[in-house]
Amino acid sequence: MNTIMRKSVLGVAGLAFAGGVFAGPAAAHAAPTVESGKPVAVAVQAEKPGVDKAKLVPHGVQGAQSRIDLSDEQVGNVKAIIAGTKKAGMDERAAVVSIATALQESKLENLGHLGDRNDHDSQGLFQQRPSSGWGTVEQITDPEYSTTAFLKGLKQVDGWQDMPLTEAAQTVQVSAYPDHYAQWEQQAADLVAEHWNS
Repeated sequence: MNTIMRKSVLGVAGLAFAGGVFAGPAAAHAAPTVESGKPVAVAVQAEKPGVDKAKLVPHGVQGAQSRIDLSDEQVGNVKAIIAGTKKAGMDERAAVVSIATALQESKLENLGHLGDRNDHDSQGLFQQRPSSGWGTVEQITDPEYSTTAFLKGLKQVDGWQDMPLTEAAQTVQVSAYPDHYAQWEQQAADLVAEHWNS
């Protein structure tokens, strides 16, 4: 009798184990809950695929790194840069270069004309100049357009994928401060890792 009872208990325990573990996390968590006497379905959220972080910073960061807290508007501009990068058919590394460039040029703020504080007629996320052929004021203050314009320039740089970030960015931007882009590489990589698949 003890043997029969032990087999029954083990059989029930085995079924519970099989239903919870072998059925997978979705089955284990998909059981409905009861709220006010009515069953309520529990949503199971699929995990987003990760980004290969080695591709984001293939050469390692150069020098001291800077970091700023971002507002919702700045995060929106990050997402616009990522969307523009994907639309251009470019990879995560291109998004890192673009975001680091925009962090240096505008702190990811879509800048209009700044009057006396303006660098000539530079505007938008990348401080592009209408007088230098980047587009109209309306175009370069559109995050998607300005990203596309920057990436078009980046595509024309032979071997940009194998260059340190600051060199690739400088070749497109022709800044008076060519080494300043490097300080934003880690934050840009972190932002791409966080938002590329969101």
